[in-house]
Amino acid sequence: MQLTSLFNLPNALTLLNLFSGCMAIVFVFNYRIELVPYCITISLVADFLDGFAARWTKTSSSIGKQLDSLADVVSFGLVPGALVYFMLLQLLERQGTSLSGLLIMAYSAVAFLLTLFAALRLAKFNVDERQSDGFIGLATPAATIFVWGILDIFLHNPHGFGWVVQSLFFLYAVTFLMCVLMIAELPMFAFKFKNYGWAGNETRYLFIILSVVLLALFKFAALSFIIVLYILISIAQKLIKP
Repeated sequence: MQLTSLFNLPNALTLLNLFSGCMAIVFVFNYRIELVPYCITISLVADFLDGFAARWTKTSSSIGKQLDSLADVVSFGLVPGALVYFMLLQLLERQGTSLSGLLIMAYSAVAFLLTLFAALRLAKFNVDERQSDGFIGLATPAATIFVWGILDIFLHNPHGFGWVVQSLFFLYAVTFLMCVLMIAELPMFAFKFKNYGWAGNETRYLFIILSVVLLALFKFAALSFIIVLYILISIAQKLIKP
């Protein structure tokens, strides 16, 4: 295999995604949590652009597809797991329970179910030929954006929402829910525009408009609400379509 098939623009963007995910993990476990959103943003942008770069340079390959999934396991699997682990650890330590340090870590490690199910979801995606125009199950970047929004509420308590997310029950519940949604047989729309007219893109434009409104109202805390909106619209589409 020629080196040019490995070191090209799409793969470089995918590796940037992976590197940024690695740095996010470093920041989580060094308590520089405020830097993690920047890493997630870089990973999301790189993940979005690598597909465009592959089509633009005509360098799409099976190697690139596998590399993309491997990078996503870190950036959109390990990172959200580490963030929920951080939040659970903070809550358990604040409560001053009689649990030992090892038990506190064990109860917090439930968060890494997100990582395991993200890996399952990505492996499923690679062999599922039905997901060319949309997704079956919640995409791992969407799950990560949801956790990012929860983190912002957890840290900054915007609009008084903090009491909701600063709860062990809530964090365990959303962890299990995200795991289920990632592997669920639920069709979810993708942002693949065949044209930019209203007809045929009503769902996408409605989602974008509502997302902008939520961002204006709640800023980064809106990220979780936006993903919930995305899930609800996808469920409504499934129920409405025969």
